[in-house]
Amino acid sequence: MAAQLIDGQAIANQIQQEIKEQVAARVAAGKTVPGLATVLVGGDPASAMYVSMKQKRCAKVGITSFHVELPADISQEALEKKVADLNADPKVHGILVQLPLPKGLDEERVLQAIDINKDVDGFHPLNIGRLAQKGREPVFLPATPAGCIELLIRSGVKMEGANAVVLGRSNIVGMPVALLLVERNATVTICHSRTKDLPGLIRQADILIAAVGRAEMVKGDWLKEGVVIIDVGTNKIETDDEKGYKWVGDVDFEAASKVAAMITPVPGGVGPMTIAMLLQNTLKAAALADG
Repeated sequence: MAAQLIDGQAIANQIQQEIKEQVAARVAAGKTVPGLATVLVGGDPASAMYVSMKQKRCAKVGITSFHVELPADISQEALEKKVADLNADPKVHGILVQLPLPKGLDEERVLQAIDINKDVDGFHPLNIGRLAQKGREPVFLPATPAGCIELLIRSGVKMEGANAVVLGRSNIVGMPVALLLVERNATVTICHSRTKDLPGLIRQADILIAAVGRAEMVKGDWLKEGVVIIDVGTNKIETDDEKGYKWVGDVDFEAASKVAAMITPVPGGVGPMTIAMLLQNTLKAAALADG
């Protein structure tokens, strides 16, 4: 059988259209335009590209973007002062500090400095702590994990009672997405570099979230017939063609497509969802600011 593609770009476009309509309705009702502040420290090209993409998406849905560029040698105190200024700005509803930060800066302190009601990335320790506690609701969900769950929901995948395997245990994707799956009554196994019999455990998965950052690590014979795969990996590998490279996920897409029921492509799967969920969080932040 050939797996059904989960088209992350199409689903993200649908979400962004919903956000655009809700923003227009807010403005028509005389409420403030949602505002997202992006903070870029240093000139890392990849980080600059991600921030630029977020600004363009903001413009498409009617969200105002405020971009703050800071030098790589900024002091910890000056960076935290800039975050405090954004916390106090009523036009700014969401604050996103692009990670990773240059060496010498304490990311944890910067994330803690963001007002929890403006933490649209969902990385504030209080938001993550609430996510980990049964019956507690975080103000915002981390964008990429929330995007993974939204892909499953909008593709009609039943999570309750499913065996879900999460490959990777990062604070950004692996751990939060595992908590979100638990919240939806899946039985969750978290795998990592020290896991024994990794292929055997992955073979039990009804749902596989691959977020380990190793190109095509998961082979076709590691998979159970009918598994649903959300591939978060974005890995650049060399090719012999004119371009010289291509992007692949953590799962061997060609082999997995013959076994899986559904699978996300790379690119065009999880990536577009991350920005869509960030915009959704910014809209939510504006609603919270309404009181």
